[in-house]
Amino acid sequence: MICLIQRVSNAYVVVSDDRVANIDQGILAMVGIQSDDDEKTAEHSVERIINIRIFSDDNNKMNLSLSDIHGGLLLVPQFTLAADTKKGRRPGFTSAANPKQSKQLFYRMVDIARDRHDIVESGVFGADMQVHICNDGPVTFILD
Repeated sequence: MICLIQRVSNAYVVVSDDRVANIDQGILAMVGIQSDDDEKTAEHSVERIINIRIFSDDNNKMNLSLSDIHGGLLLVPQFTLAADTKKGRRPGFTSAANPKQSKQLFYRMVDIARDRHDIVESGVFGADMQVHICNDGPVTFILD
């Protein structure tokens, strides 16, 4: 599982002109699911996202987690994160999980996150989404 996380001051997802998810300060996580991922991988990824210390404390040091600040978490399925771009000009997707597995695992990840954190929103698997992000910092990390 590859998660690209961004510290945001706000973020939201639009599908067919409808806003389907919205958070204020928190983390936007783009989630790419690979064929060898399972529920244990999803649980581990959620724990890392919720507990990674990327928010500033009173001394302007990144010492606070999403849990510490009670911020929002927006999970967005992002198939292209699983792309192999090492050679050639066209990305390959052989390591990506099939759509059925990906959808099931993505929504399981959303459920796990909702069990462990108060404010969790999600994009729509397989939809053409417009993701609006106000990256704070900018602060962006890849969790692999």
